Amino acid sequence: MTNSSNLPDVITETDAPPGSLWSRMKADPQYAPEHLALEAVRRLGPEAAAWAERMRVEHPERTPDQLADLAVKRFTTLARISGAVSGVAGLPGAVLDVGVLAWNQARMVLHVAAVYGHDPSAPERATDLLVLQRVHKAAQTARLALGAAAGRTRATMLFAGAASRPLSGVMMRLGIKLAQMAGVRAAKRLFAKLIPGASIVLGTWVNSAATKDLAARARSRYQRVPEPAR
Repeated sequence: MTNSSNLPDVITETDAPPGSLWSRMKADPQYAPEHLALEAVRRLGPEAAAWAERMRVEHPERTPDQLADLAVKRFTTLARISGAVSGVAGLPGAVLDVGVLAWNQARMVLHVAAVYGHDPSAPERATDLLVLQRVHKAAQTARLALGAAAGRTRATMLFAGAASRPLSGVMMRLGIKLAQMAGVRAAKRLFAKLIPGASIVLGTWVNSAATKDLAARARSRYQRVPEPAR
C-alpha cells in the first residue's frame, strides 16, 4: 500500500536489503555498514532522485523543507513497523530487523539529500551515510573504509573464510555492526529480541527515535552544505 507521494506505508521485500547484499555482509561482517552504504546509493539513489523530481513537478508550491518533512514522516513510520517484518525469532530475526532498519534509514537520508538538491546517486553519498549514521566520525576515514570494503568484495577468499566460521559468531558480529549503523538505541533492540517479550516493548520507540535523530542530522547537513559544482 502506498500514499499519494508513492512513499511506502508498509514493509515489502523491496524495503529490505537485497539477498546479494546480505551475502556480502555475512562474508565480511566487519565492513557491513560500508557494504550497505555502497549498495544503498547504487540501488536507492535513483529512486530518491526520481521521487524528489516528481514531487517538485507535481507540487511546485512545496518547499524543500516541506518535502523533507514528508520523506522523514514516511520513513519514520516505516521504521516503527520494521521490527515486525521478519517474523523470525532469536539472533537471525534480530539481525534481520536491524538490517532492515539501517537500510530504510539510508533510504530516508538519500531522499532528504535529493530534496535539498544533492545527487543521491553520487558516490559521496555513501560517505555521508557512514558519517551521518555515526559509523565513522570523519569523511576521510569513511572514504578509506568504503575503499577497503569495495576491495574486499572482490576478494573471493572472504566467502570461503566466512563459511569456515561458526554461523552464530558471524551473525552476532553482523548484528552489532548493523545496530551501530542504525543507532545506539538499535543495539538495545538487537539484544532485546533475544529475550521473549522484550522486543515488543522496545521495538516501536527504539526504531522511531533512532530514525528521528538521524533525520535531524541529515537535514542539518543538506540544508547548509551546497552541492559542489561538477
